[in-house]
Amino acid sequence: MPLFEYIATNQKGETIKGTLDAVDRSVALSSLSNQNLKPIAVHEADGKKGSFSLGDFFGKNKVKADDLVMFTRQLSAMVSAGVPILRALTSQHDHTESTVLKVVIAGVMKDIENGSTLADALAKSPNSFSDVYVNMVRAGEAAGILDDILKRLALQQENNAAIRKKVKSAMAYPVVLMSITVLAFFGLMIFIIPQIGGIVKGLGGPDAQLPALTLFMLGLSSFIIHYWWLIIPGIIGGIILTMRYIKTPTGKMLFHRLVLKIPGLKVIVMKLAIARFARTFSALMGAGVAVIEALNVTARAVGNGVYEKALIEAADEVKKGKNLSAIIEKNTLFPAIVSQMLAVGEETGQTETILVKVADFYEEEVDVAIDGVSALIEPVMIVIMGAMVGLIAASVMLPISGLANQIKS
Repeated sequence: MPLFEYIATNQKGETIKGTLDAVDRSVALSSLSNQNLKPIAVHEADGKKGSFSLGDFFGKNKVKADDLVMFTRQLSAMVSAGVPILRALTSQHDHTESTVLKVVIAGVMKDIENGSTLADALAKSPNSFSDVYVNMVRAGEAAGILDDILKRLALQQENNAAIRKKVKSAMAYPVVLMSITVLAFFGLMIFIIPQIGGIVKGLGGPDAQLPALTLFMLGLSSFIIHYWWLIIPGIIGGIILTMRYIKTPTGKMLFHRLVLKIPGLKVIVMKLAIARFARTFSALMGAGVAVIEALNVTARAVGNGVYEKALIEAADEVKKGKNLSAIIEKNTLFPAIVSQMLAVGEETGQTETILVKVADFYEEEVDVAIDGVSALIEPVMIVIMGAMVGLIAASVMLPISGLANQIKS
């Protein structure tokens, strides 16, 4: 959970500095008010920005995608029926089963009661409501079509959630296979290799010359057995440090560049980023958001730092009067069909409609790409497991074969 630093005054007028844990800034402000403190400044501690925690890793401090979709759809229905926004939020707060969402809604309600717009109140919970969500709500409030915008948001979130579920489902199988492979390796190293090594040494005697492969496997087995207390924390620590580094701007960009160079995975990431770009940009354009603002917001929603940088640069070019289709056409990150469809949209004034078709096309392509990669994973993992077993078998058979030749001679 994020850590917030605050400066506040108490009932005696004394200035107090301190820290507190809260889901977001609005909850931190509410907590200070409950302590009869008047906040002067509240901000997230620098040491916590981009940090990693087990709660964040398991998603305990975030609103689940399904809960957010349901919240948006129900809020849209109530607003369409003419229910005042504060009353609609109160109903959502009282009936939601999500503890995190309940806390977030409470903060939003408090801000609205204090005179904030819905968009400004949502913006104070960036972990729950993305820039895309907030900007579309803001555009809907300005144009008086909040109910329609919320419907668009719910549909968009459902599509994004469906894609995430497909990706997670495709990743589940290789993760299970990899886990089994790692467990099998350590099981063989800890329980089987020492036994076989003892048998081989017993047959060959203390002066027996064992092959280099056998000596290596025996040495590796001995190291794992004697230093498991160092290996396991090392692996866990390495994973945590890697996750923390990936959350930093430099690490995030490096990771995203690396992903775009991995065969198979590159295709999925590119098509997924393009689908997100097309659907998010079309939704923002449909909500009446200006092109440059829509590009900047979309850049933060594509989920890949390389594409984010490309779209921000495209926004700068659009400011200079260039057409977005011409800019996209020169960028190798985007296939030719994207720039061609954009050009048609710019000519006909139907950019929003055409981009929805692009998003639909690439979401289907993501499904095909995921199925293709999933089909390749099983044989690759079988080869890896076979190679591991073959290596162990060779380390056993080589000394036995050598001993048999010595006996014959």
